[in-house]
Amino acid sequence: MDVKVTTLMNGLRVISDPMPGLETAAVGVWVDAGARHETKEENGISHVLEHMAFKGTARRSALQIAELVESVGGHLNAYTSRDQTAYFARILKDDVPLAVDILGDILLHSSFDQTEIIREKEVIVQEIGQTYDTPDDIIFDHLQEVSYPDQPIGRSILGTVGKVRGFDRSMIAGYMKSHYLAPKMVLSASGAVDHDAIVALAEKAFDGLATTGETGMAPAHYSGGEYREERDLEQVHYALSVPGVSYSDDDYYAAQVLSGLLGGGMSSRLFQEIREKRGLCYSVFSFSTSYADTGTFSVYAGTGEDHIKELSHMLTDELLRTSEGIELAEVERAKAQLKSSLLMGMESPASRSEAHARQMLIYGRVLSTSEISESIDAVTVADTQNLAGKLFFGVTPSIATLGPLKNLDSFEQIAAKFS
Repeated sequence: MDVKVTTLMNGLRVISDPMPGLETAAVGVWVDAGARHETKEENGISHVLEHMAFKGTARRSALQIAELVESVGGHLNAYTSRDQTAYFARILKDDVPLAVDILGDILLHSSFDQTEIIREKEVIVQEIGQTYDTPDDIIFDHLQEVSYPDQPIGRSILGTVGKVRGFDRSMIAGYMKSHYLAPKMVLSASGAVDHDAIVALAEKAFDGLATTGETGMAPAHYSGGEYREERDLEQVHYALSVPGVSYSDDDYYAAQVLSGLLGGGMSSRLFQEIREKRGLCYSVFSFSTSYADTGTFSVYAGTGEDHIKELSHMLTDELLRTSEGIELAEVERAKAQLKSSLLMGMESPASRSEAHARQMLIYGRVLSTSEISESIDAVTVADTQNLAGKLFFGVTPSIATLGPLKNLDSFEQIAAKFS
């Protein structure tokens, strides 16, 4: 892996990852600022800022930004997470300078036109409404909220309608000034790129980035509890979490393996026991989510009103059963899935640029593919089984349910199994 890293004078880190033989490149900027960095009054502002970055600069209108990228066949997009915000482009190799210039322009010179702010806030209000109308999407916001109540990490990334409509130009620009700091940002490029050329482009496009500001992040404290909402739906949407592992935890890769063998594919325990053998649901899966200082281990399933009681029992029983015995074959399958996913991702410039940027923000360095593979290979049956014992016993779960719930056990009955 011929990855190079240069830190500019202002603290911006520039990563290049050439992929010989490609005619395209992926270039993006990842900012160490997301929903976790917001105050209660600012909830949703990271996402609003992400939208507004494309709505015009001192040099270009929103239409000109879109036309410039699409006229050369490129794609420009962004996303907001709880810990980071990303802005990225996929372009042909000859258009890398254009992509870096536009990224620098929108991140340093956004105009935040009041008319555009009013219009875009209503677009986001529609996005919030769409999410609320999508049960298998909004259920995870509710699960996060009961896992981390009254904390930035537990709040919705989108914010609330009232909060979003209340943001004005000074609040949005002020948040950007405080959090979009060169030492907290990474420019990452993969594909048909040259390191020296990318560094020169970044020095020009990102000259003037602020270097100091207010970047504090509130620590997370897992709590546990229940969100239960009766809604007239065909299915009950059921999600459950327990405290998991952080990025720096020694069990990070064991948690990924455990998630894979429990609910990561058609051969997984949850899929086989709950869907294939009992026909209780169409969709069932597990996932391990990590942050800098905390994490959760979660499962989700959707089922009919008549089956929710049995399904909730089966989910819990399968989680607890992993501490009693795990077979070598299922651990090896899960490890193979993780490594194949890793290697397949390395064939995509977009996936590589994102992975390197996130690693730099999380660990302060880029991890090699071989290093990650070796960490996965090192996970043993004992590691996985011991972790299951730590995760699923003596804890208070978080449970979020949505749909027709009259047949579902009480939270106390479900939680008692984890005591």
